[in-house]
Amino acid sequence: MPQYLRDVYRTFPLDLEKFNGDASWTLPIPARFIIDREGTIRAAEADPDYTTRPESDDTLRALRTLAQERANSSQLKS
Repeated sequence: MPQYLRDVYRTFPLDLEKFNGDASWTLPIPARFIIDREGTIRAAEADPDYTTRPESDDTLRALRTLAQERANSSQLKS
């Protein structure tokens, strides 16, 4: 984290070094992972800018696609 942001965070009632348990000044990255039943990551999205979050419509579209692929696969096995 750049020094100017460290200075800003020090004005908050949050001790980030104590919270993280180290002096790394790292923050979590918001992310979305869609994992199929076999444990394969089928979709992933992450952005280090915490203000940029995965869109729910994108998540739903990826889940629907995965469900359709699974249904198609089941039909082929029948």
